[in-house]
Amino acid sequence: MVMFMKTANKGMIFLLKAIEKVAKPKTAYAHCDIPCGIYETDTMQHAADTVIKMVEKILELKHPPEGDHQKHIEYENTMSRMVHVKEEWAQKCKQEILILWTDYFKDEHLAKHQDLHTKVWKAAKLCSQAKRSVDMNAAKQLKDAVSEIAGIFAETKK
Repeated sequence: MVMFMKTANKGMIFLLKAIEKVAKPKTAYAHCDIPCGIYETDTMQHAADTVIKMVEKILELKHPPEGDHQKHIEYENTMSRMVHVKEEWAQKCKQEILILWTDYFKDEHLAKHQDLHTKVWKAAKLCSQAKRSVDMNAAKQLKDAVSEIAGIFAETKK
């Protein structure tokens, strides 16, 4: 019986490795829906700060002189990386806002902060705007909106 189990385990491992070669597993990102009760606003605030920093860096980036192919390639590489980081963190900000909205905030919070739905909706829209533009005003509005939601969150924890 022991030999059968060892052989079965080896067969299962072999099968799983073969499947992984054909269909690479993807990482699943999720906040638990138990609910776990562990919520925070640091991540969304950090994300909003990162969006601002990337917009600053993009706006400060100087175009290379005409005819310098290597500098042009380096410029394009730097620009695309900054845009990618800006969009990635704007999306992360949106995810964190929506986790609070869908998993944390309850009816009693809405009763006390009757404009909470609008604040969250506008903040999520600002995340989308930050992804599709290089607009410092929008990035700062996002930071302000996130700070306001974080303030409401902190108040509910008292």
